[in-house]
Order: sequence, then structure tokens, then C-alpha cells
Amino acid sequence: MQRARRTAELAGFEHPEITDLLREADYGRYEGLTTRQIQETDPDWELYRDGCPGGESPAQLYARAQQFVNLVTAHQDGRVLAFTHGHILRAVAVAWIAANITVATGLQLDVATLNILRDADRGRVIALWNAP
Repeated sequence: MQRARRTAELAGFEHPEITDLLREADYGRYEGLTTRQIQETDPDWELYRDGCPGGESPAQLYARAQQFVNLVTAHQDGRVLAFTHGHILRAVAVAWIAANITVATGLQLDVATLNILRDADRGRVIALWNAP
């Protein structure tokens, strides 16, 4: 959360509200390893399908994302700006549109991008994704 907090501060938000709901995925025994390193021993591994041994399951990650969505929708003025890590943000996006957690695998998310999740005439939508 330190990088997310620092990014918020650099963007002009000196006193961001911090929530553990947006912490990075718990990688358990895979903590500190890249996807490539994990796949050297488990070639078919995918975070949103398999989870992490000793860490979060996909269902747990999705539940946390849904809790954040509930927190956001309860926000009085209807606008929330979140700075967080990529894996949980992808989970939040699919929770926002009530898609299966495995859909997050197909969402490319680069560093320092803008994403907009909003309510629309037809319900919740991903209005902007992975914009520089």
C-alpha cells in the first residue's frame, strides 16, 4: 500500500483514506515471485483461476473486491478515486460489472493508467480501461 499511497500523494491527494480492501493479492508461498517464475514450476498457473498456495483463493480475492464495490456504492457523493495495485484493481473491475473473477485474466492493465468504472443507463460499466 506504500506505493499506492505515494502515488495518491504525488497526484495531489495528501491525505488519502486507506483501506485494506485494496491491498495487493496475498501470494502466500508465491510472494516475491514473478508470474514467469511461478510458471516454471506450475506452467498452467493463473492467479484468477488457481489462486496462491498459502495465500488468497480467487473467491477470496473476488469477495474483497466486492466489498470494495459495496463501500464505493455507499459513498455519499458518488465519486471515489482509488490508487491501488493491478491484480486487485482487475478484480474490482470484474466485481463492478458482476462478471466471473476469471474474466480479470483478460484485462490488460499497465502501470500508471486511468480506469473509469461508472453507472450508466444499462447498469454498471467499465467506461475506460488501461488509458495512458
